[in-house]
Amino acid sequence: MRNLVIRYAVFVAGLYFLSLGVVCIVKSTLGTTPISSINYVLSLNTPLTLGTATFLLNMLLILGQFALIKGRSTRKDVVEILLQIPFSFAFGAFIDFNMWMCRGIEISNYWYALAMLCVGCMSQAIGVVLELKPNVAIMSAEGFVKYASRRYNKEFGRLKVGFDLLLVSSAALLSLAMSGTIDGIREGTAIAALTTGYMVTFLSIHIFSRRNLNRLLSIIPPVRR
Repeated sequence: MRNLVIRYAVFVAGLYFLSLGVVCIVKSTLGTTPISSINYVLSLNTPLTLGTATFLLNMLLILGQFALIKGRSTRKDVVEILLQIPFSFAFGAFIDFNMWMCRGIEISNYWYALAMLCVGCMSQAIGVVLELKPNVAIMSAEGFVKYASRRYNKEFGRLKVGFDLLLVSSAALLSLAMSGTIDGIREGTAIAALTTGYMVTFLSIHIFSRRNLNRLLSIIPPVRR
């Protein structure tokens, strides 16, 4: 039980770092991440906050996952998808909290914008690693690609790239339709997409390795009843 609680705590910490990364990249004014592109466009052109728009999109992806497993689902699949609901709510709340915390940040020059972008990419990479290491849950975007990959017998990596491209292009079209301009898609979007994966690999091997995590867990005192 202690181990399971710690694993879920690490996963939630990952969600927080991931949300902070999204906010820092948005605040850099150089674009946003592919998974947040549609959410950001909606937050700019409707009364929805970025966190609320993120939660609503996650709910659509969860419905899509149920459609993908229809007729071939297992109890494990259903539980895994249902678990995404409370975590999606927490992720959206974290995003709005960090947007509020960073409300006073003003970008004065391009170098400052690049520095904020780098902070966002690193925070996002830390979040991804902390999400994956505990192996207790999966977020809706990855879950959607996972079940689409399984249903149509396609490679996860290639399908993920296609899914991200679909999100970015849909966000561009939505932005054009709602405001007449393309908002939230700039060089920072490409930089975040290209660099985060390498950061995740480095952190997984050298910083958040299983050996280092076990050392950390060994110094945490057991819960006494």
